[in-house]
Amino acid sequence: MREVNYLTDKSQDSEKLLSFKEQILRDLEEANEQLLKIEKEYDLPDRSIETPSSLKEEEEATPPPKVEESALAPKEEPVEPEKATPAVEEKSELPKPAPKEPSQEPVEESLSRSSRNQRQQKQKKQNKIAKRIVRTVVSLLLIVIVATGIFAVTYIHSAVKPMDKNATEFVTVEIPAGSSNREIGAILEKKGLVKNGQFFNYYTKFKNYSNFKSGYFNLQKSMDLETIIQKLQEEGTKTPQAPVLGKVTIPEGYTIDQIATAITADVSTKKAGKTPFKKEDFLKAVQDDAFIEKMVAKYPKLLANLPSKDSGVRYRLEGYLFPATYNYGKDTTVKEMIDQMLAAMDQNLSPYYETLESKNINVNEVLTLASLVEKEGATDQDRKDIASVFYNRLNQDMPLQSNIAILYAEGKLGQKTTLKEDATINTELDSPYNIYKNTGLMPGPVDNPGVSAIEAAVNPSKTDYLYFVANVENGEVFFAKTYEEHNKNVEEHVNSKLTQASSN
Repeated sequence: MREVNYLTDKSQDSEKLLSFKEQILRDLEEANEQLLKIEKEYDLPDRSIETPSSLKEEEEATPPPKVEESALAPKEEPVEPEKATPAVEEKSELPKPAPKEPSQEPVEESLSRSSRNQRQQKQKKQNKIAKRIVRTVVSLLLIVIVATGIFAVTYIHSAVKPMDKNATEFVTVEIPAGSSNREIGAILEKKGLVKNGQFFNYYTKFKNYSNFKSGYFNLQKSMDLETIIQKLQEEGTKTPQAPVLGKVTIPEGYTIDQIATAITADVSTKKAGKTPFKKEDFLKAVQDDAFIEKMVAKYPKLLANLPSKDSGVRYRLEGYLFPATYNYGKDTTVKEMIDQMLAAMDQNLSPYYETLESKNINVNEVLTLASLVEKEGATDQDRKDIASVFYNRLNQDMPLQSNIAILYAEGKLGQKTTLKEDATINTELDSPYNIYKNTGLMPGPVDNPGVSAIEAAVNPSKTDYLYFVANVENGEVFFAKTYEEHNKNVEEHVNSKLTQASSN
């Protein structure tokens, strides 16, 4: 008959116990492998989990359970299977679940330390990344700030430069009355004269530029921002005018010889340039008889008593060219410039024409006297008092005795002279301008006087003065009624200074 093996209940418990121990060992091996991976990844010291010796020993000591073979033994031997049962029980009771607890504690503690170290390493790594991010952000901000500064400087530099430095055409701009800086900037930007209208607004406010005029202006794209601002602070015209290429300035008291030089300099910009006019052309035009007759016809009141060629004057138009600043255009000629100066003198004398007629004084006499007053006096009051001296001497048929006229006759008026040269002037000079010898006025003016001198010559002070002398150091004028008083002033304010200058 076939033998059949049966497991007792205790044998089954032993089988389950062995499976549980194997599971624990497998779990420990997996945990150890995981620890080894972590240590390798983060370069940690070796913390492998050791298999508890008790379990290993127990595993080695515990032999595999024996399954008793029971056969259908003969009834005569029932005792033998009962003897085998206690042996199986003893062996099955040896491994108890109790050792499971001490084996888990070192595993959990090792896993806890590993997890804590892992978190610390992760935190350090995160801190390093955070620092890199902060450094990167700060660096980017610095780069942006520097780049913005460079861009701003470059933009400002380009915005104040001319839009087209080679442009020669003029652009007519109308600035309405009451326009703000922002509105003016918008007009200029629309005309292509500035890079940005808003920048013009900020720039003019930052530089505290104001007092912009209204009217029509002729501007160029070759003008920089400062030049455009300067142009807009000048008076505009009520209607569009021909473009102005430049300007010339004639100071008060300049002679025609000096004007001939001044007309060659353009004063329209800070950097004075050259005009298209030549000195020789100007001197030729003021002596052109045909041109002069044309001007006499154009300005009859002004030039009615113009000196003739044989009167002894150097230039017939001397004294009639009004000192001022004049514009010129691309096609302006020298004669047109002279015409502008005559027109300005006619305009400034217009309020006096009736007064002169009532006083029986002609324009040539007024301008001749005014030309002396212009050089002798420095203030309006001094000029009126000096004019009164000249009128008082003329009324008493006394020579005017002014060095100014003799210097003009010598061709030195307008040039620098020393005190000695002025004091030792040639009063015996044979010239119609020698008013030390000749009584009355010279044949014509010796320079081109301004409004103040003309006003003094038309409306002088009412005094009894017959003499005057100016302090050679500060220009202060001292008046006298008698010759004795005058000599005293000359000794004190002129001769004593000359002595000091000579000793020095």
